[in-house]
Amino acid sequence: MTIQSCGLDFGTTNSTLGIVRDGRPELIALENGQRTMPTALFFSREDGRTYAGRAAVHEYVDGAEGRFMRALKSVLGSSLMGEKTVVGRERLAFAEIVGLFLKLLKERMEAETGASASRVVLGRPVHFVDGDEAADKAAEGQLEGAARAQGFSEIAFQFEPVAAALDYERTVAGEELALVVDIGGGTSDFSVIRLSPEAARRPERKEDILSATGVHIGGTDFDRLLSIAKAMPALGLGTSTRDGKRRLPVWYWNDLATWHRINLLYDPKVANGLRDLQKQAAEPEKLTRLLALLDARAGHRLAGASEAAKIALTDDELAYIRLKEIGLDLDEPVTRGEFESVVAELVAGIAGSVGEALTVAGVAPEAIDTLLLTGGSTQVPIVRRTVKAMFPNARVVDADAFGSVGLGLAIDASRKFG
Repeated sequence: MTIQSCGLDFGTTNSTLGIVRDGRPELIALENGQRTMPTALFFSREDGRTYAGRAAVHEYVDGAEGRFMRALKSVLGSSLMGEKTVVGRERLAFAEIVGLFLKLLKERMEAETGASASRVVLGRPVHFVDGDEAADKAAEGQLEGAARAQGFSEIAFQFEPVAAALDYERTVAGEELALVVDIGGGTSDFSVIRLSPEAARRPERKEDILSATGVHIGGTDFDRLLSIAKAMPALGLGTSTRDGKRRLPVWYWNDLATWHRINLLYDPKVANGLRDLQKQAAEPEKLTRLLALLDARAGHRLAGASEAAKIALTDDELAYIRLKEIGLDLDEPVTRGEFESVVAELVAGIAGSVGEALTVAGVAPEAIDTLLLTGGSTQVPIVRRTVKAMFPNARVVDADAFGSVGLGLAIDASRKFG
């Protein structure tokens, strides 16, 4: 069997896998003709099967019995990577679960191309973990280990914003100084890079990469804060005990708003603790709703409803966080202004990291010729306005929001491995 090098973008929300075929990068159709695949798994208790991507989301939303896992990338570098969890009829380490998803991508590529996918360039954020170099290094090692366990024998890494620039560079006619803004589901990454037709032919680009910075802020953080601000109060967040002496502990709702921690709330001990808390609560009916949600294992559906409201606010001034389950009928309005107020601190963190990219590169905002936007969260109006305002003279280019990194990784793999 021939060997095909590939680029794999293991994303927080969606993943892609790219190759270079006949001299051009392309993304493999991973699921029913779709080039992107939600980074999600569903371990069914009904038929014992493991579903991935949209099929996993469908099984979960349809109410099938089983374990739903999304935002798998978020566990890299965290304490969860050293733990095992119950999925289906067995206990698996989180490293094995990440590996299982990578295995499915690899198998689908090999079925499509008829070639062995043993050589891969893996995309990585500039920082898997903010402010912790050891954890960041561990996260990269965990991803590499998971890939190697699935048969990827030659592995390299590339920063995700650099990969996006490599895809865009195929279109440039002359030299440009570009700032890549890549805001995905879990991280925001920025790179100042020199681009040109001549440079595009070089396999090594270290001299052209003037800076690469990033911060652990992404679309799921916007979803989380929106959910905490607008949905969780209806489920008891912010309420007190009957005697008014203390607020109820917030960790239940914080975990419920965090994609990769939702499943931890389905432990029977959590429900028992909430029932005990309910006896002391000033507004026990709100905890009844929370218990109904947990009993229905609807935590990810609530997270999805918050995400849907955020997306709707891209074009509309008013949206709703809606979820209907047995014992729960949530219909919370949210305006774009409210949303922007809720996420203002996150946007400030993104702007700060953009500024750091310029400082590290030693260039002024006026020196940037091209502002290259990629990643789904660059479509959030307040993010887009804030970043564009920092570079009023730059030409704004919208790259493929979900595919540019995978395409650039494929180009990088072709240059590194041939």
